[in-house]
Amino acid sequence: MTKAELYSLYKGVYVPSSLYTPHSMKYYEDFSFRQDDIIIVTYPKSGTTWSQEIVPLIMSGGDQASVESLPNWERVPWLEQNTTCQFNLETRPSPRIFATHFHYNMMPPGFFEVKPKVIYVMRNPKDVFTSLFHYSKAASYFVNSGPQREFLHKFLDGKVPFGSWFDHVKGWLNAEDKDHIMYITYEEMIIDLKDSVARIAQHLEKPLDTEVIEKIADRCLFKNMKQNKMSNYSLAPRGIMDQTKSEFLRKGITGDWKNQLTVAEAEFFDEVYKDKMKDVKYKFVWDQNKVQHSK
Repeated sequence: MTKAELYSLYKGVYVPSSLYTPHSMKYYEDFSFRQDDIIIVTYPKSGTTWSQEIVPLIMSGGDQASVESLPNWERVPWLEQNTTCQFNLETRPSPRIFATHFHYNMMPPGFFEVKPKVIYVMRNPKDVFTSLFHYSKAASYFVNSGPQREFLHKFLDGKVPFGSWFDHVKGWLNAEDKDHIMYITYEEMIIDLKDSVARIAQHLEKPLDTEVIEKIADRCLFKNMKQNKMSNYSLAPRGIMDQTKSEFLRKGITGDWKNQLTVAEAEFFDEVYKDKMKDVKYKFVWDQNKVQHSK
């Protein structure tokens, strides 16, 4: 199907029309936040599902029932998707946990008034591109990626669902009030998951002892998450996602872009990245040559 058939524009950004309906967007814009709400914010394919596993486990003190009883789209619902309207979020006890792929300037008025806690997860955009390239083959609500070179230019130009990776990251890094926002990268989580769990727990003001942190980190290893039917999207209807084309939880590593991009494509990507991010002061792990492949 074509872009016109599958996507609509919301505040200048493409979103999948079947998931983001006028009704769900109205619900999103009028949503009543609580100060102890927790929002996981990511650009697609940046560690969202991983975070949807980690945060509930932290808030439950390591009780695994929190990630085994509900599919992750119900456990940590997307604030702006059409299914969310059915979950009676107003009746859920605090603290509620949500997810969104939206840019900072796309957040609803209530977000800026209440300032709930945010965990913003970033990932090397080359790996984001690689994962998104494969994912677009499986998800029925995405336009098929087509030839790699063509999709690369669309990605770098922000002509893909949820817009420009560069604008998304820069917008959240430049948020006016950062006290309620924690920034972490997928690569940091790969390098030291226990430390990442501990840091997230600290941000959420949920003290955990070392044993619980280790238990959560082990439960959230990629190989273990991949076996959790509540997290691997095996329960998603085939009409929404065809995992015979590409698994939702595919590799869970860093640096897979080296197996995907040609030398020329990687160099072109670097040129665009250098130009787009020249004014960003945040020190990303992938810019410090410290990222290792996960084992």
